[in-house]
Amino acid sequence: MNMQKIKILIVLLCIALSVHAQNGRKLRLSPVLQSNMVVQQNQPFKVWGHAPAGAEVTIQPDWLSAPVRISANAESKFLGIIPVPAARAGDFTKHKITISSGQETQTLENVLIGETWICSGQSNMQFKMHETLDSASEVPAAAFPQIRLFSANLNFSNEPLDSIQGTWQECTPASVRTFSAVGYHFGRELFAKLNVPVGLVFTGIGASAAQAYVPRQMLAADTMLNRVYLQPYLDSPKSKEKIDGGFTFEKVTRPFLLYNALVNPFINLSVKGFIWYQGESNRNERTSYTRLTQAMIQSWRSAFGQGNLPFYYVQVAPFWYERDDAALADYAFFREAQEAVASLGNTEMVVNMDVGESRDLHPKNKKPIGVRLARTALNRTYGLLEISYQGPKFDYALFGKKEIEIHFLPETVRNGLETNNGKAPEHFFVAGADRKFHAAKARIDKDRIILTCPDVKQPVAVRYAFTNFAVTNLQNKDGLPALAFRSDDWPEPIPQK
Repeated sequence: MNMQKIKILIVLLCIALSVHAQNGRKLRLSPVLQSNMVVQQNQPFKVWGHAPAGAEVTIQPDWLSAPVRISANAESKFLGIIPVPAARAGDFTKHKITISSGQETQTLENVLIGETWICSGQSNMQFKMHETLDSASEVPAAAFPQIRLFSANLNFSNEPLDSIQGTWQECTPASVRTFSAVGYHFGRELFAKLNVPVGLVFTGIGASAAQAYVPRQMLAADTMLNRVYLQPYLDSPKSKEKIDGGFTFEKVTRPFLLYNALVNPFINLSVKGFIWYQGESNRNERTSYTRLTQAMIQSWRSAFGQGNLPFYYVQVAPFWYERDDAALADYAFFREAQEAVASLGNTEMVVNMDVGESRDLHPKNKKPIGVRLARTALNRTYGLLEISYQGPKFDYALFGKKEIEIHFLPETVRNGLETNNGKAPEHFFVAGADRKFHAAKARIDKDRIILTCPDVKQPVAVRYAFTNFAVTNLQNKDGLPALAFRSDDWPEPIPQK
């Protein structure tokens, strides 16, 4: 036998031995649980996986004096719950969790105790750090071993999965390069203010629609959601296809497939909350999108079983959609539907009208968005009330003979108003009873806006940035942009064909 054949046989034997060894392993942890992860502080933490039916499994974190002992059930699954201490500012102790069954032992090393958040949505959440406006300075500076990153590999499934592919990594310039830019800046701001470890899990995919992240049973239980999203899919030939893991722009819009493959594997993971940036793929919807997103939030909270978890999300940025007409407002009506999602408890929306790029669906300035999400969490979730998180929100308008006064909710303009470029506020429009809007001149008067519009003799309605691609300059003195608004409740015009 020549040397070449011997080498081939040796390689084949090594492969066979490796496969046999893998098949012989009886103790398997969930792939969500890995070395380098961040364990959510001050909450019961689940450790789950597979072991022979009836076998005892011991879980020994190094912060407990005695192990937790459980048994695998008849389906060879186990789930143990261990207490986790509160994180202390400045404590970056590297912990171990040892899991044993029979003669097998697996150890999670370099584990930190801190805050863990799920980051999800479509392409603007997936948008990578190396693609951002300031990547040349931000990526090399991203050396934070106390921040840990996990990016879930894309998958689809007709049935809920309990497995996911991805690797927990320390945050380094190399690992952050392809991580979610919004997620990273969110986590870094939390770390800077809280001084505890932060874990970030990205699980999403570009072009995806919200219905893809909602469980099938949740869609089926709601008459509107069943009619608009679920039943049309189930009645189509697409629902009969064999589902694989390959990406297509159409497949990421199908109901429930991404929930099964990208969300369900994490439901046993203890987390602090969710951040979400999505909407472009649902932009032609209105009431159904509001209801769909609220159903998604409720289904995630229910599945994770950790109470009324906070859910903070980003309003879609201005974009022209190849229609260069500054008066069009269909995207503004969609943003209004997004705003309505926040009527659900413990949710907040972040505005990015000032950092959008009207000709780019994927604005490259992602840092302010991540920071604003973090400010929202720091105030609402962590109780740091001195950190402001809301931009000016419309309260009411007073229509005078020559001027219109715009008043904002007092808590959103505590320190007054300004513009980010020193110019007069832009994108204010006024209409009379004919419902035709005309541009108005605006000036700042402390915490209110004064409008004049000679073209409208008897104004009855005012709108601000309520068009498709207005990039705004009005903000409060905390640097947070004003929310687009309209004072009227006139129905959306039927689109011209």
